[in-house]
Amino acid sequence: MRYTQLRSFHAVAETESVTAAANRLNISQPTLTTQIRQLEEEYAVELFVRTGRRMRLTDAGRELQQITRRMIADEADARHFLTESRELRTGHLRVGAVGPFHVTEMLVAFHARYPEIEISVSIGNSNVVLRNLLEFESDVAVLAYVENDDRLWYSQYSESPIVAFGRRDHPLFAPDRDHIRIADLHDQPMVAREHGSNTRRASDEAMAKANVRPKIVMEIGSREAVREAVASGVGFGFVSSAEYIADERIRSLPVVDAEIFNYAHIVCRQDRLQSRLISAFLDVTSALHSTEHRSLAATGR
Repeated sequence: MRYTQLRSFHAVAETESVTAAANRLNISQPTLTTQIRQLEEEYAVELFVRTGRRMRLTDAGRELQQITRRMIADEADARHFLTESRELRTGHLRVGAVGPFHVTEMLVAFHARYPEIEISVSIGNSNVVLRNLLEFESDVAVLAYVENDDRLWYSQYSESPIVAFGRRDHPLFAPDRDHIRIADLHDQPMVAREHGSNTRRASDEAMAKANVRPKIVMEIGSREAVREAVASGVGFGFVSSAEYIADERIRSLPVVDAEIFNYAHIVCRQDRLQSRLISAFLDVTSALHSTEHRSLAATGR
């Protein structure tokens, strides 16, 4: 088995096409086809099912693809180390996040420090973002909640209280009120985030602890859509205070007798901590985090 055979396999697995893979690797189609056939014959395993011009992975092929993804990622790290020396002057940082709020300030700071690094961001729910990270589809992730997993390294970036919000004409959110007690929310119509959202998890835990059961009338997988439903009078909602957007139709109030918080964590794979690109991103966000804390301390917040 040669590295070139594995590289050719990976390119076909990614593109599902011999033609596209050959173009990507800048080799001839017969050469690529021969490398794949030799790999299959040497180990007596079928890696692809040929359906017309499309190459579909078998179960064995999918297992091998997990290995070659790590191999390709390691190769990219080696190229960065060998060709760029101390300065990161080229590369591509892939970031996954559950929302745009914190990741935007991180990427602005990273771009200011490394302007020649290409950055791409994918936004999704926690399960998708974590899966992409573990499968080497992204380099780092910004997540609200992280399960204990030996494969992961993570650091808390920020903490912000979760507030309740509702229409201004709702009795609980009237202009003369400056707070909410969690018991006030019992039996109230609620617009909830989807399961898997940290806002949903934290608010559910706080209400369960207080034996408070709202009437969940709508469940939505988007904070923007939750805001619009609340503004339309469907019910109250919860949102991180850091992500609350002022709107003349609604008001947010702190829940004074319950500790409900949202967090942002920077996460990467343990086995990729030595990546120079990832290390550079962690250094930038660590400095940004320290600056934020000093700023909050200086203002007395």
